[in-house]
Amino acid sequence: MCQMCDLFKNNKAWASKVTQNDPEFFRRLAGQQNPQYLWIGCSDSRVPANDIVGLEPGQIFVHRNVANVVVHSDLNCLSVMQYAVDVLKVRHIIVTGHYGCGGIRAALSNQKLGLIDNWLRHVQDVAAKHKKELDILSTDFEKEARLCELNVIEQVSNACLTTVVQQAWDRNQELTVHGWIYGLKDGLLRDLEITASSSEDFRAHYERIFPNR
Repeated sequence: MCQMCDLFKNNKAWASKVTQNDPEFFRRLAGQQNPQYLWIGCSDSRVPANDIVGLEPGQIFVHRNVANVVVHSDLNCLSVMQYAVDVLKVRHIIVTGHYGCGGIRAALSNQKLGLIDNWLRHVQDVAAKHKKELDILSTDFEKEARLCELNVIEQVSNACLTTVVQQAWDRNQELTVHGWIYGLKDGLLRDLEITASSSEDFRAHYERIFPNR
C-alpha cells in the first residue's frame, strides 16, 4: 500500500495539467535552466518562492534555510551562490524574509529547541547588534516584526560581502542584491530598500539605513 499516494496522485494531475496547457513545457525545462534570479529565503512551508513571484519552474534558482540566513562559513549557501552567479549568471540575488518567522521568534525569545539553537545564534547576533532599536519598541509583536526586517538587511550585508559577490562586482558582472520581506497575512512582498549593484552602492544604502553605525 502506497503511504504517500496522495502526493503521487497530485503530481500526476499537476504534470498532466501543465502538459495540456503547454505541451513543450517539460521538454524545454529538461533542456536547460536559465534563471535570472537567485532567491535566498526561509524554509517555512508557507513561503514558496515561485508561487509568490508568479514564476514557472526554471525561472528562479532557490536556496532556503531557517530564517533566511547568509553565513560566511555555510558552504551550502555559498556553493549555491557561487553556482548561481558564476555558472548560471543570475542578475539578481533576492534575500527574502517573512513576518511571523518561527526562527526569528525563537531567537528573540531565547527558546531552547535543540541543535537549531546554534543556527539561530546568527539571528541573535543581529538582535544584539540592534538591541537599542528593538528595546524602544513596546510589544513583542513589534520587536519580532522589526527583527524580521533587520535580519534581512544584515543578511543582504553578508551576501554583499561574500567573495562570490565581491568578485562578480570586481569583474563588472551585472549583479544586484535585494532585500525583501513577505507578509503571510496579505501575501505581499515589501522592498526594504537595501538594494546594491556595487560595493559602493551597498555601503551607501547601509549607512543610510543605519547612519550611526
